[in-house]
Amino acid sequence: MARTEPRTAQNTMKCPVRPEDVDLFSPGAQEHWYEAYPILHAQSPVHRIPGEGSVPGTDGFILTRYEDIVRVVMDPDRYPPGLTTPPKPGPDGAMPQLNAMIVSILSLRPTETLWRAHKDELTDPWVGSGATRHDDMIEAAANALIDQWIDQGKVDFVGQFARLLPQIVMANVLGFPHEDIPRMEIWGAAQVAAFVHGHGHRNLLTPEQAIEQMRSLAGFADYVADWVVEKRLRPKDDMISWLTQVTYSPLNRKLTDIEINGIVYAMMIGGLETTQYAMAEQAQLFCEDPELYRTVRGDRSKLRAFVEESLRLRSPTQGLSTRVTIQDEEFQGVAVPAGSLLHMRWAAANRDPQEWECPNDLQLDRKAVTRHVTFSRGSRSCPGSGISRQEQLIAWTCLMDRIEALEYGAGNTFEHQPGIMLGLYALQLNFRKAS
Repeated sequence: MARTEPRTAQNTMKCPVRPEDVDLFSPGAQEHWYEAYPILHAQSPVHRIPGEGSVPGTDGFILTRYEDIVRVVMDPDRYPPGLTTPPKPGPDGAMPQLNAMIVSILSLRPTETLWRAHKDELTDPWVGSGATRHDDMIEAAANALIDQWIDQGKVDFVGQFARLLPQIVMANVLGFPHEDIPRMEIWGAAQVAAFVHGHGHRNLLTPEQAIEQMRSLAGFADYVADWVVEKRLRPKDDMISWLTQVTYSPLNRKLTDIEINGIVYAMMIGGLETTQYAMAEQAQLFCEDPELYRTVRGDRSKLRAFVEESLRLRSPTQGLSTRVTIQDEEFQGVAVPAGSLLHMRWAAANRDPQEWECPNDLQLDRKAVTRHVTFSRGSRSCPGSGISRQEQLIAWTCLMDRIEALEYGAGNTFEHQPGIMLGLYALQLNFRKAS
């Protein structure tokens, strides 16, 4: 069964043919995202969303051009992130996501200087540039999962591998026992509820949804607090232990329990879902082009380029509305007033024909292959991009060592979850075990 783009039989939205048809956030929109992006590129690269700005009376704007998005994310002073101020209810009473991570942001990194220091000192050593420290652990976890189904000739790749590996890795990084992974999965799903079930480009939860989110998160703060106490008393080789001991140089002090809680919250938001989605899309790319799998399996030096190109082609997080305009701006000849909320559509920028030659093709010899914006760019880029990349590289190294060929299995609907992430619910694969 060949597929060229994300698709499902369950979509409720018609394929767009004109800019006025495009709604990237309505039910079923996930199944037409990659058909909408060329329309926006050609006819509406700065797409206005009336009344959806940062405050009442202002608008939202979807940016789809690579140059515009890079311009915004590389200049946080001119285009400040909305997370540096406490969120407020929308005009309809809907609540945006409010959690320990935001509390930690306001305490530890409210300015650009502190944001850089936070990344350099508190996250990079574990999940950024220092992520290679976990290579052996990731390899062992990947092979242990493969052991469970390698003799069966078929697998639900999402449920039996892509979802589980990031959960195990993050538990090990943070220092949580494996028996608590089911609880982590529930808490992780609650933490990203706004990005899955939220409404519009602002990912707003209704008051009822916000209450349900808090109910699902009940016990998480206490759980982390208990472990922080334990790690302070008996530190081990894990990230939480290290966070209890480190002195944060800009503030010249150790972190509080609440601040550590916020960092852990952010690690779980970024460390579970997106890596799962990336690996599921990579498996589909291999199924759609068996020769690609044979090529990369036969020459592992091409694996890193494959991972980067897959992240560009099938961005796990398609876009985020995180920047505001503090003065009147202009993008692509379109006036964007002060107070507008900017939705950076990473996935569209990653296929911008003005930036990429043959933007819809996966090219293993593409130059500057890491310049995509899947993890954003600049000082506020995803702090966990390092460990996500290592998980993907090591996972496929282990899979290719043990699987000679793979193809789609029976029963796939290719149904995606709602929200702004490209996440399959399940992916049935058949495979031939390597000799």
